[in-house]
Amino acid sequence: QVQLVESGGGLVQPGESLTLSCAASENIFRFITMGWYRQAPGKQRELVATISSTDSTNYADSVKGRFTISKDNAKNMMYLQMNSLKPEDTAVYHCNTGRATMAWGQGTQVTVSS
Repeated sequence: QVQLVESGGGLVQPGESLTLSCAASENIFRFITMGWYRQAPGKQRELVATISSTDSTNYADSVKGRFTISKDNAKNMMYLQMNSLKPEDTAVYHCNTGRATMAWGQGTQVTVSS
């Protein structure tokens, strides 16, 4: 079973940036649509960005223009560059397929607070 491991979270102030990473145990990114999800306390998990096998991207309205999803097929890595962070971006961030078909990893905590 493919394992996904997220990293790169942390505590930042509003307006700052972070880059999250997702490492896959197998070479899957070139074949399927992948996504970044987030879950804030007391809220449902939401899909914030996707990237297809051909590098076509889509974003939730709440992050459009601030977040950028990318991947490196050769390294089995996917990234989420997050700029102009807001307190409402605070959540645990996970990577998964675009349809959330893989087992969830532990995620990485992003906290935006002054």
